[in-house]
Amino acid sequence: MKKILFCVLALMVAVSFAAPKKVKSKRGDVELTKDKSGGAVVCTAGFNDEMAIVKDGDTEVLVKASCGQGWVQKSQVEYVVAAAGDKSMKLEDVDVIGWLDNPSAVFVLEQDAADFEGVNIDRDFKEYLQHTMDREQVEMKNNEN
Repeated sequence: MKKILFCVLALMVAVSFAAPKKVKSKRGDVELTKDKSGGAVVCTAGFNDEMAIVKDGDTEVLVKASCGQGWVQKSQVEYVVAAAGDKSMKLEDVDVIGWLDNPSAVFVLEQDAADFEGVNIDRDFKEYLQHTMDREQVEMKNNEN
C-alpha cells in the first residue's frame, strides 16, 4: 500500500513540473478580473502577451501579465509551449585548464586564421563500391539464415 501511495505521489509531482507555466489569449485581448467569479477588471492583456500562471483553479486561472495580475477563464487562454532554447556554452571569461597523459604541444586556435584550411569530410563512397550486394545472398554466404 505504501508503494502505491509513493508511486501516486511521485506521479503527481512529475505532472506538476511538466505542466506549462505560461498562457496566452486564444482570441483577441483578455480582461483580467480581480475576483475568480468576475467583477472589476484589473487590466486588459493583449493578444500576443504571454502571462505566467500564478494559481490554477477549476475553470479559471490566476495569471500575471505585464499590465497586472488577475483571474481569467481557462476557455479564453491556451498554454504556451516553451522554446527549445540554446544549449551552447560560452567560455569567454573562463580559464580552461587541462592535462594530457602524454606531454606534447597543444594549441588552441583563438581566432580564425586566414590561411587555415579546415578538413573536408564531405565524401562520396560510391567510387569504392565495386558491386551491389543483396542482403539475402550475404546472409546465405555467411550461413546467417
